[in-house]
Amino acid sequence: MRQIIIGLLLLLSGCAATQPQTVWLDVRSAEEFASGHLPGAVNIPHTEVAQRINELKLDKDTNIALYCGSGRRAGIAIETLQQQGYTNLTNHGGYDTLKQKYVAADERQ
Repeated sequence: MRQIIIGLLLLLSGCAATQPQTVWLDVRSAEEFASGHLPGAVNIPHTEVAQRINELKLDKDTNIALYCGSGRRAGIAIETLQQQGYTNLTNHGGYDTLKQKYVAADERQ
């Protein structure tokens, strides 16, 4: 998880050659994101994905893992991203399920 955070920081600072293997995209509202999110995740609400995805300067084939509250908004965001040419997208469902899996595993390390 630490590599994802470092890679994301480098990516956002303009170092595209160091793109992380997977970009975690939290498509919940800013308020939901502020109440808790996966370490290293980037927050772009699903209603803003079309307008803001270019802020991340990702290749169209970057592995993007999306999540929201239940998976519904992540599915909508995936459809939007597919229309923009992104090809490597995965809906990981809801945050509560993911935090049990990834945050607990990160804390054990």
